[in-house]
Order: sequence, then structure tokens, then C-alpha cells
Amino acid sequence: MMLTQERYRSILEILNERDAVTVAELSKRLGISESTVRRDLAALDREGRLRKVFGGATSVSKTEGTAEDEMIVRDKKMSEEKELIAAYAATLINNDDFVYIDSGTTTARLIDHIAQTNAVFVTNGIIHAQKLLAKGLRTYVLGGMIKPTNACVTGAEGVNGLEKFNFTKAFMGANGIDVTAGFTTPDNAEAMVKEKAVEKSFAVFVLADHSKFRRVFPVSFAELRRCCIITDRLPYSGFADKTVIREVTKDAE
Repeated sequence: MMLTQERYRSILEILNERDAVTVAELSKRLGISESTVRRDLAALDREGRLRKVFGGATSVSKTEGTAEDEMIVRDKKMSEEKELIAAYAATLINNDDFVYIDSGTTTARLIDHIAQTNAVFVTNGIIHAQKLLAKGLRTYVLGGMIKPTNACVTGAEGVNGLEKFNFTKAFMGANGIDVTAGFTTPDNAEAMVKEKAVEKSFAVFVLADHSKFRRVFPVSFAELRRCCIITDRLPYSGFADKTVIREVTKDAE
């Protein structure tokens, strides 16, 4: 017979494999009664370790604060994964595209992989604009207040600068991706620009390594269904039911 803490651990492990599970499924997998499962789910819900819903439970995403590392620090995290994602994303740019490139470490790497093209680029990233210009690509940069941590234009002026554009494609960064909250970021002024860029784009690709999933930051800028996600791997189920996801591996590079 399983002890209470063992059942709790097993329930959370099963839920970690997927975003939702039913009482009947847990009862069958753990070999315990449905009434015991319900009591366990209620206890775990009170502890904030899962969310109890009718007939089962759903996972709880990690909720983050407004703090954000400097760009140079973030660039070193998941470096190999970012490189794979960026290289694949670059292959999606066609010669006649009008492209928005959002600020971020993975989108910055995207520029390294862009071949010579007649595509036109707009960005809110100062570093991104410099890299595009260095490659001889036709480039526009938004004007407005620059956020020091990642050298990007944010706020109302950046939003106004996007109003006249209609992009064929946008390549976006995100701090967190959640089934319910969608794509999120810590800063409201930056989220304003992201939201407008998504609105003004026909096709939107979010470049995000697997560590971004099930993380929720204070401000949502797009629903999951609005953007295609390009990632190195999908660590949880449930997301693929909401949007198109492209997993890029070394073999697929």
C-alpha cells in the first residue's frame, strides 16, 4: 500500500508528463480508489502544487516576477538549443518577405544565419539592427525609449512606429509560454511593442527553447493559437493541441 507522500509524488510525476489528468486515470495507474485520488488532489491543490478541476487536475505553471537577467547573461543559457532554433528559423525567410525581428537572444542569433536576400527587416533591437546592417541587409529600426537590459525600444513610441507596417512574417522572443496565459514577458512597455508586432504580422513565429514552457511572467502579449512555436523540444503535452509547434533537432538541422 502506498504511503500518502508516495502517492503525492506519483501524482505530480504523472501530471508533469502532461498538462491534465483525470481521476479515473490516476486511480488506474496508481492502483488506488477514486475517492483516495480526489482527497489527494484536494490536498495538493491546497498546497498550490496542482490545480484541481472537475474530474481531475491540471498542472500549475511557474509564476515569475518582473526581474530579468542582462542580455549577455541570458545569451549563455541554452546556447546550443538557441543556435538550432535560430538556424532553422532563418530558412523560413523568403526573398520577398517584409520581416519583423523582435529583440531577444535567440532572435539575435537568427540574424547570423540569414543568407543574402532582398527581404526587408524591421526591428526594435539596437544590437539586432547593427547585425542586420553589418550583413548589408535593408533595415529599419523603431524609435523610442531604449530598455537598458536588452537594448531594445519599448513603450508607446515603439508601438506607434509599428502602426504603418504590415509584415509577412515576425520572429518573436518570449520569456514564458503557458497554455492559459499564452506568451508572456516581465515588462509591460516591452509587451506593448510585442503585442503590436504580432497584430501587424501575417505569420508569427516564437523562437523559444524548452526551458520557456510552463513559465508565466506578469504580462501576456499573445495567445498561444496566434503564433507558431519553434523550439528544440516540447517538454510537456497540451501545447500541441493549442498551436503549431516545430521541434528542431540536430538531425533536422
